[in-house]
Amino acid sequence: MVSELLMGFDESTLAYDLQRAHSADVWFLRARFFIWGFAASVASFAIGHALPFYGVNIYGSIWGGIINFWNHLW
Repeated sequence: MVSELLMGFDESTLAYDLQRAHSADVWFLRARFFIWGFAASVASFAIGHALPFYGVNIYGSIWGGIINFWNHLW
């Protein structure tokens, strides 16, 4: 009831609109997902390959932290 007053549509109208989703709309959603997924993958790989150039060693830091933690347990 409140959503009908605030938003201007009820559940049956929303369900009807969702059933009428056009295949082009779905294609654009999938295309947007793949484009952003590809861009995020390329950016993360580029950042991951650029970190050693600046002297950042993530795996070495993690391994050193584990060894340091292990040595301080005893």
